[in-house]
Amino acid sequence: MLNNKHLKQWSCIVSERMPNLSIPQAIGLATWSFGMVVTKSSSLTQVSEFIGAVNNEKPNTVRQRLKEWYQEEKAKKGDKRRTLDVSRCFASLLLWVISLLPQNIQQIALAMDATSIGDKFIVLSINILLAGCGIPVAWCIVNATEPGSWKPHWQKLITDLKDTIPPDQKVIVAADRGLYADWLYSLIVAAWHPFLRINHQGTYRLPHQNQWQPLADIVASPGLFWSGQIVCFKTNPLECTLLARWDFGYQDPWLILTDLEPMSADAIWYGLRPSTECVYRDLKSDGWQWHNTRLLDPQRAERLWLAIAVSTLWMVMLGGEAENQFPPSHIDQFPQRHVAKSKPIDLKSPRRLSCFFLGFITLIADLLKGLSIHLHRWSSFPPTPVDSFYYSNSS
Repeated sequence: MLNNKHLKQWSCIVSERMPNLSIPQAIGLATWSFGMVVTKSSSLTQVSEFIGAVNNEKPNTVRQRLKEWYQEEKAKKGDKRRTLDVSRCFASLLLWVISLLPQNIQQIALAMDATSIGDKFIVLSINILLAGCGIPVAWCIVNATEPGSWKPHWQKLITDLKDTIPPDQKVIVAADRGLYADWLYSLIVAAWHPFLRINHQGTYRLPHQNQWQPLADIVASPGLFWSGQIVCFKTNPLECTLLARWDFGYQDPWLILTDLEPMSADAIWYGLRPSTECVYRDLKSDGWQWHNTRLLDPQRAERLWLAIAVSTLWMVMLGGEAENQFPPSHIDQFPQRHVAKSKPIDLKSPRRLSCFFLGFITLIADLLKGLSIHLHRWSSFPPTPVDSFYYSNSS
């Protein structure tokens, strides 16, 4: 039974947004995520102590309930217990995020990435990228020493999400050089638009030409950019669009392969992908201390990640909403020759605080002011060069 009014409010929101969960599962998810956010920890002990204190329960009672939430059916007590199927929650999670974006958003940026927890786990995740942050919307966790290909895992994750996003939305899927594979490009094309970075040591040729040329020659120095249709790689050749860009301050150029037409895409959009690095920082040292987990079973860890994802969603979306209350930049009103417009494009975030951390501040302030738990739709998106992707009208 929920006695704390704020926990009740959050439970109602979670239950509404995750309709595929049973009431006990939704309450467990809300309890876990509420406790994580306030304690800034995914520790079973810390969350149990906190929930016990605010909900007038014994910590051991809460601990048992929260532990059973991520356990498999056979490890739970009672005849009506069942295992939480995390993959059935991915679509609802993604739709929840989309429902909170500005109504005029026409495109969605996703990123595929892998992160490790020492020699314990490897997490393969698909994250939606927002305002310098990101939110996990689908994931698979495997033992770090588990042999075999990641291909079946990526196939399932994309399959779980591909019919979720409305068909009128353009979706790009970014991945760094370590994940590129021809099968991955084909897998993404079947659902969305790949935005895959490759190394610059290979070769390419222009359509209807036989001469192969070094990829490194396309943008040979900082300050250059190029886009066009090519055939990439002598081995396993791929007909695609290449977007090349080398900005000052970067060690290497960005070489991006996509199926979009050259005039319908911009290499600068790849500047969204580093936000996925912020996801792991938020999940670890800045947020839920996930790197200190004592879980050993990857399936249990996958279920706990649902609470981690919901907690991250809450903070990022709440922080983005608060950021929209700040006075907007007036740089667009400056003359074209103004010094502010003559500076090179800065792809790094101009924020003093991330939306994730701003969400913490906003929540604590709201609670101290006696306000209700809430999540509202964003009124706008940050007007940065990278985030301009979300307002592009190209098709």
